[in-house]
Amino acid sequence: MRRQFTGWPEQAMDVLWQLQGEPTHATRERYRADRERLVRQPMIALLDEVADTDPRYEDFSVWHYRTDSWWWQHQSAVIRLGRKIEIGLRFSLDGLRIQGAWWYPDPGQVDMFRKAVASEGSGRELSAIVEDVRKKGYDISGDVMKRPPRGYPTDHSRTKLLRHRSLIAARPLGCEEWLHTPEAVDRVLSAAADLDALLMWLVRHVKRAA
Repeated sequence: MRRQFTGWPEQAMDVLWQLQGEPTHATRERYRADRERLVRQPMIALLDEVADTDPRYEDFSVWHYRTDSWWWQHQSAVIRLGRKIEIGLRFSLDGLRIQGAWWYPDPGQVDMFRKAVASEGSGRELSAIVEDVRKKGYDISGDVMKRPPRGYPTDHSRTKLLRHRSLIAARPLGCEEWLHTPEAVDRVLSAAADLDALLMWLVRHVKRAA
């Protein structure tokens, strides 16, 4: 039975505070159960509710802690929409952060991306989408080459996009009182709607290479 998301308890911040810096193994073990209950499980409940709104959001993972202290201090999760195309969420002392990303591409995906960017119709569409997402407060980043790729004119009107070997749009959602309430679901869904056109463009044009 799925747990209903009610928000992250305020005590979740206390747990993350105790895990700052380079916590010892003993400290991690002392807070492991509390972190699971107060930090990770609410993320699972949140994504369960998000998945209930749209079947596209049903393939998700909520990461465990690993050995690096960063993973204990940040609770990350992804929703997979296509091959290497994801919505990422991260909960930490800074609050909740969301990103839409096409990254760590499979062989051939970068070439498919460039061809779609260079094509007049799909390229203009992506350029407009990226500008719209940027205006909504998202930072646009990725693995970007210093020069345009070979085979494309250096004065191409979309040369900045052609230089991308990954594409990420990210912004913080905040660290206000709503984090501790069911309103966080609506905040995530609203941000997912901001990213939808970008991610669906990528799903259509950056398919898994044969």
